[in-house]
Amino acid sequence: MGNRDDLLAGAKRCLLERGYAASTVRDIATEANVSMAAIGYHFGSREVLLTRAMDDLMGDWGQAVAASMSTAGDYRDAWVRMIESFTAHRALFAASIEAAVLAQRSDPIRELLGASLEQGRSGLAAALLAAPEDGLDRADVRSVGSAQLALISGVLLQHLTDPEHAPSADEVIAGLQRIAGLR
Repeated sequence: MGNRDDLLAGAKRCLLERGYAASTVRDIATEANVSMAAIGYHFGSREVLLTRAMDDLMGDWGQAVAASMSTAGDYRDAWVRMIESFTAHRALFAASIEAAVLAQRSDPIRELLGASLEQGRSGLAAALLAAPEDGLDRADVRSVGSAQLALISGVLLQHLTDPEHAPSADEVIAGLQRIAGLR
């Protein structure tokens, strides 16, 4: 691997071990076994490097979840698997929440995360509609993908902050059914 790849790998380890905010330039450079100046040369800033590393990690998670959801028996089973992934990848999601907060003051972070969210909406819509992602109607991505992403984000946040009282898959499904029945 070259310095760029080493930096990405080091940033990923730092994100999972320390979180987004606590991962310093020195930490990343030490993990990557390269100079601190290499971060600026290859990525421009610590924030851009960490956000790209976060995007890679979330992409890997998204592919694993999509594969898991494609073999799920039904929507409930998909939620069971999703909630299990929240526990298995807790450090990743905690770091992603940190990045989202920091994005409010950083255009590069916000742009990278925004692109990642758009990709997530599209992938979720494709998985739920059992359709190829490149053939999706834009309205389906905006409605189905956005709604599912909102559900995942909300349930994830509950599992991160209060896992003891966070909803189960059955409670999520029951809530959706109740909401759908309201007129």
